[in-house]
Formats: sequence, C-alpha cells, structure tokens
Amino acid sequence: MYMRKRYTLIFALAALAACQQQPQQSQAPEIPQGINKFADATLQQLYTLQDERKTAELLPFLSHPKAQYRQEAAIAFASVQDTLAIPQLLSTLSDTATDVRIAVAYALGQTGHKKAQSAIIQHLNQERRPEVQAELLKALGKLADAAGVAYLANYQASNPTALAGQAWGIYRAGMRQQHSRQGIDRAVQWLSPDTPLEARLAAAHFLARTPKLDLSAYRQQLTTSATSDESAVVRMAVAQAFGKVGARDKATVLSGIAQSDPDYRVRLSAIRAMTGLEFEEIDEAIRAGLTDKNINTAVATAEFLQANAKDIPAQPMQSALEQVKDGRVRAGLIWVILRKSQDKAQLSKQYQQLYQNTQNPYDKAHLLKALSADFDNYKFIAEQTFAAPQPVIATYGMEALVGMRQQPDFPKALEQDFAAIFKQGIGSGDVALVGMAAGVIRDPKLNYRDLYKDYTFITQAQQKLVLPRDMETNIELQKTIDYLSGNNNVTTPENPFTHPIDWALVQTIAPDQQVRIQTEKGDIVLELFVEDAPGSVANFVELTKKQFFDGLYFHRVVPNFVAQGGDKRGDGWGSSDYSIRSEFAPLQYHEGYVGMASAGKDTESNQWFITHSPAPHLDGRYTIFAKVVQGMDVVHQLEVGDKIVSVQLL
Repeated sequence: MYMRKRYTLIFALAALAACQQQPQQSQAPEIPQGINKFADATLQQLYTLQDERKTAELLPFLSHPKAQYRQEAAIAFASVQDTLAIPQLLSTLSDTATDVRIAVAYALGQTGHKKAQSAIIQHLNQERRPEVQAELLKALGKLADAAGVAYLANYQASNPTALAGQAWGIYRAGMRQQHSRQGIDRAVQWLSPDTPLEARLAAAHFLARTPKLDLSAYRQQLTTSATSDESAVVRMAVAQAFGKVGARDKATVLSGIAQSDPDYRVRLSAIRAMTGLEFEEIDEAIRAGLTDKNINTAVATAEFLQANAKDIPAQPMQSALEQVKDGRVRAGLIWVILRKSQDKAQLSKQYQQLYQNTQNPYDKAHLLKALSADFDNYKFIAEQTFAAPQPVIATYGMEALVGMRQQPDFPKALEQDFAAIFKQGIGSGDVALVGMAAGVIRDPKLNYRDLYKDYTFITQAQQKLVLPRDMETNIELQKTIDYLSGNNNVTTPENPFTHPIDWALVQTIAPDQQVRIQTEKGDIVLELFVEDAPGSVANFVELTKKQFFDGLYFHRVVPNFVAQGGDKRGDGWGSSDYSIRSEFAPLQYHEGYVGMASAGKDTESNQWFITHSPAPHLDGRYTIFAKVVQGMDVVHQLEVGDKIVSVQLL
C-alpha cells in the first residue's frame, strides 16, 4: 500500500513539474553530409543504453543541456518501455524544444500507462505546435480510458496535422476496444473528400479494424467513400468496413467494387467483406476474383471461399478450378470442393496422387493443406509431415492437422489419434512442428488437460531448444506448460541479450544507403533507415554482405498485407543463432515500408517483410528499418515461393 501511494505522488509531482519550462540550450555539433549521425559518440552511447534497456543510465539524458540528446533519450524509452521513466518523461513534456516534446509524447504512448492520461490532456490544452498536438493525441489513444476517449472525440483540431493526430488517436483507442458513438460519428464525417488524406486514412482504418462496430446507419457515407475516394488506400479500408453494414444492397455494392475498382487491394478488400452474404448474390464477383489479373486478389478470393465453405456450393468451384493455374489458388479451391463433395474417397485419392506427382515444395505444401478437408486423409497427411524432405512441407502438414482438429465437426473417434500425432510433433525436434503442436495442445476448447496429465515430454522438448535461436518455440512450449499445469501467472520468457550493435559497421552506412533485392519478378530497391534503427540496419547489412539472403524465398505472402522473406527454412520458423533488439521510432507503416519479423519484442533476427499498403496495427510493435524506393510494382506481384536471387548494397 505504501508503494502505491508513493507512486501516485510521483505522478502528481511530475504533472506539476510539467508546467515548468526548461531553457533552450545549444544543439549537438552538425555531422558532415553523407555520414550518419552515429559519428557522434554520445549518440552511440545513448543507443547502446537503449539496446541494453538501461533505464537508470538513460534518465539523466532527459535533462541534458543539448536538445538533441534529450530528444534521443526520449525516443529510447519508446523501445525500452519502462514505466519507471514515466514521471521524468512527463516532466520533459514541458521542454522548450519542439522535437523533444514530440519524442516524449511518442515514448509515453509506447509505454502505454494510463497514469499519463491526465498530464497528456493537460498539455494538449496548452500546446500550440501542430506536430506536438498530433503526437500527444496519438499517444492518448494508446492509453485512454472512457474519459480519454471522450476527450479525443470532442477535441477541436485547429490544423490538418492535429486533425490527423486526433483521427489516429481515435483509431489507437479503437484497437484497444475503447470507442464511443461520437467517435464513430466523427470518423464517418472525416471520410468527406475535403478532409486531408491522413485523417481520412486514419478514420477509415478505425472503422475497418475496430471490432464489433455496427455501421449500418452509415451505409450511404461508406458507399460514397468506398466507390469514389481518390485514394486507393482509403477505399480499401472503407470497403473492409462495409462488411459491418447491414443493408439489402450490400452484395450489389461490394460486388461492384470487387469487379470495377482499378486497384487490386480495393477489389480484394471488397471480397473479404462479403462474409455472410448468399453465394448467388456474389457468384459473379467471386468468379472474377479467382481469375483476377493480380495474384493477391485470386489468393484472397480462394481464402474467402475456404473461410465460408459452408455457404459455398461445390459445382461452381469445380468449374472454376478448370480456369485457375496458380498452385495456391487451386489448392484453396480443392479444399472447398473436397469439403463439400459427397464422394470424398475418390477425390482424395485423386488429389493424393496429384500431391505425389508435384515437384515444387510450396505447391506440395499447399496441396497437403487442401487434403485436410477430408478427415480420412489425416494418416496420409501425418505420414507426409513427419517424412517431408523440406521444412515447408512438414510445416504446412502440421498446420493442416491442427486445422482439422479445430474443426467444429471433428470426429470424436479420432481424438486419441490426433493426441498421439501432436505428441509426436512435440518430440520431433523440429521447431515448427514442436511450436504448432504446443499451440493446439493448449487450446481450451479441446480439453487436452485430461489427455496429457503427464506432460514431461513437453518439458523435455523445451530443454532441448537452443536459445535465442528457438525463442519462438520456447514461448509456445512455456505457454502450454503453464496451461497444462494450471498456472495462471503466465510469464513470457525473455530473450537473452547476445548481439550488441556493431558500431564500426553502422558508421560505414550512409544515411540514405540503398539495397537492391533481385527477385524472379524484378528488382526492388530499399532505402535503409540507419539513423532510426541502427541495430536492425547493421544486422541486415551484415547478413547481406555474407550473402545470407541469396537464394532464399518469399515464404509468406498475405494479400494486401505483407510479403515476407529472409528465412533459410522457407517456412517462417527459421531464425539465426542470435537475436537483436526491437527499435521503435515515430514512423508509420505505409505502403512499401520494411519491418523486422518477430515472435514478440526483442526477438528479431533475420526475417523481414514489406507492406503492400498501410498497416497501422504494426506501428510501434515491429521495427521499421527501410522503405521501398523502386519496384513497388514488383512487391505487389510477389507470391509464396518466389526466389530472392540476390541482395546487394548499392
């Protein structure tokens, strides 16, 4: 009780101190053009402390005479995310340097502690700089309670920059399932074409991504925006939001968008929004989607059919299969056809033979998942999974088995057989099979506590892992052990700090350093953000110089989301023998931004992804270390299994 009162007092004192002004001091020496900012030894020291997560040593920099160091220290806490820094961050909100206040606001949002809400609102009431207002509003959205949400909805932005910050703040709150009717009303109003693009984009994503909204009352506004907004990235989000509208002409509106919009991302968003509609109403749009000129739309359409298979007749899918050439799309259709067929045995035999005759490992992997539509194929799938010569086939096979077990009509008679398969997966020593089997075992709907009363085989598998390389699997196993033991105090294992930033390498990287990724579809040129994410960029450059990425594949492509590569296994479960730290800066995932894949904070190693379109739900959670400056058309055509021929520094 004493500690709680003392902590409250600290916040009160910090809020009082926030009203005091610090004198503006001189800036750090300028760095010569062409050399990144880490020629400054103090900045190296700051980022090293950030990398090592040393709060106590970082805090004094918030009071440093040089504004740049105060700013960099504040940004460091956006990655460290230690609540012990909040009182001093709140005090630094009154800094006379605009860039420092922006950095502090970002760090407070990243830390996400509700105790900062009143101080943020207080500063918003007196802040006059638009860019600071915007960052404070975004930060408020990351930690707001009902009172903070009401403030966001009622805030009167006096400039376009603050308006965008307000809209993103409402979006951030919505992602935490904190929203109000007034906030929804304002978001819909902001879809108006006279609203600046950034605010329209934020409003559209709020409406699209906030769960459980009923947007039926806004049918006309959403229809207008989804069909006529000049920005494709707004139209795609509004098309997604239209799925939350209940209207008699819903199928007509979405089908029209799916067949006529010039941007594939809008077309596939409309198809995804068709869930719950009668197939007869959307038949034409679905057929068009399966043969769309952009492969991502075709893949998304096949995935839609799988997710809604109970409402899909088999015959139209059989005729559509004859027109589809892509292996991933065909596999999706095969799953639906097999699931709906009255003669599963004959079809399963035919598709098993097709699997055996297929040479491409990714096509084989997709077919193995397609066979999971028939429960009688489980033995065949299990055999292929544990005997697979390539990891990607084994991984997809286990995904198929997990998906079968989670089907609502799973045959009770097969329960013991599947329990034995998942136990075999845990004992296989393959990090992907171990991790996925662990995940399904702790599914509370499956009641595996009764079947695995002795779970020493799981603890034994955990002891064989090599850390930090196998951290993702380690996390999965620990969660499962906690579940089976009834331990409700679940703690995520922390990755050991094993890979400090190579500052000698960092200093050789120009601020605008570019990299060419040569693929089978064409070249993609990236610009690296060494001054925002020095550890991630140095790691990427080091791997590039070692030709680590040459000959690998884009192993994961999620339509209108990301294309991901950098994994030597080719299935998404491959990591290096070390991990690097997450680095968060006030950047946003817009189209063509490049981020580090991870299994959680501070678990990054060698996998990275490129976004197809804005992905604000990734902001502040995945390190941004580059952006595409040439070849975005290539990114939009990438498929699973496309080869990375080479990666070269320019």
